[in-house]
Amino acid sequence: MNKSLSLLASSIIFSSSLYAQTAPKNIIYMIGDGMGPAYTTAYRYFMDDANTKVVEPTVFDSILVGMAHTYPDDDTVVTDSAAGATALSTGTKSYNGAIAVDTHKKPLTTMLEIAKQKNMTTGLVATSQINHATPASFASHNESRRNYDEIANDYIDNKIEGKLPADLMLGGGTKYFIREDRNLVDEFKAAGYSYSDNLAALDKLEKLPALGLFAPVGLPFAIDENPNRLEKMTKKSLSLLDKHKDNGFFVMIEGSQIDWCGHANDIACAMSEMHDFANAIKVAKQYVDKNPDTLLVITADHSTGGLTLGANGQYRWERDIIKGVSASAETIAKKMLESEDLETIWTQSTSLPFEKSTKLLLEQAKSKGNKTLAQVIKSRISEASFTGWTTSGHTAIDVPVFAYGQGAEQFIGSQNNTAIADKLISFIKQ
Repeated sequence: MNKSLSLLASSIIFSSSLYAQTAPKNIIYMIGDGMGPAYTTAYRYFMDDANTKVVEPTVFDSILVGMAHTYPDDDTVVTDSAAGATALSTGTKSYNGAIAVDTHKKPLTTMLEIAKQKNMTTGLVATSQINHATPASFASHNESRRNYDEIANDYIDNKIEGKLPADLMLGGGTKYFIREDRNLVDEFKAAGYSYSDNLAALDKLEKLPALGLFAPVGLPFAIDENPNRLEKMTKKSLSLLDKHKDNGFFVMIEGSQIDWCGHANDIACAMSEMHDFANAIKVAKQYVDKNPDTLLVITADHSTGGLTLGANGQYRWERDIIKGVSASAETIAKKMLESEDLETIWTQSTSLPFEKSTKLLLEQAKSKGNKTLAQVIKSRISEASFTGWTTSGHTAIDVPVFAYGQGAEQFIGSQNNTAIADKLISFIKQ
């Protein structure tokens, strides 16, 4: 055997032994939907202590290990959340819109399903509706992410060796679970699940299996209501899963609305979602510290909005402008449509001066309705803070990968998003 082949064989043997030594008992998989590298960078500057010279690191900086490529299995290069989540849940690339099916629309086995086959306790947590693209790609199979009712049905009908796929589900979605044609909540209750539709009463969920649906569709934006709702759901989820960890557990926790704020090009909204996600990560890290046989992996399915820090040829990004915004542009617009006092709403909601040009733009936009008015509000905030956006959609930029705990070293470096799933599936199968 020549030297090169000998080194390759040694590398393979070492890698295989490392996998065997580091397989964690529990896996916490967190996905920041739409969270490209500009978002974690922006969050660092957003959270910086202005009284110090050095920009302080965030929880993201402490566990950054690599980057991931997000392209789908078609010629678009730019993935959507469904294809991205399918890659992250199954280790297989598929087409945009695919929910855990391949390019021939055949079901792909997900890591949550494998975990259930291994008799692990399983969970899904999201700030979107729980049957949205990312959580759906872990526990259901459908040719289209838009088939929300069918996906919700799968959470009951897609049995894994006679068992329901997820022992815990927290998020939004009552619109899809309580319908004229079928009441899935009643079916979950009949299957022994405790149920809550009140986030304020989250603590009343004391045992598994459990289902919590806290909004008709997605939960309200963090900047508008319940700013730490994902942090709360993460803490509750881990406390419940901890009681059922004899055979280990797998949970996917999504910061869903980073993406929604990115689509809206609403930087203040996005930073509030990032803060909630960061605090949820801190909760997960604390759990790993107390349970060293647990692995925490965090990544994104794609980046959204083409966010840039610095715009219009200016070498600056004014985070204090963003900190002065107290509501989403959508909510500010709604208040303005219901009032004649635009100046008070503007100054109280944005802390920006009510200039003549701003007054004129808002008055003109108000006559055209909520969508146009919200767009003007976001544009003015972006201009004042020197925040740039290239699109209202997704981009193909690589996304960050973070890992902490047992087996974290396996995720170091530049990798395909499918490689993240392959490694996690390998751990689950051991």
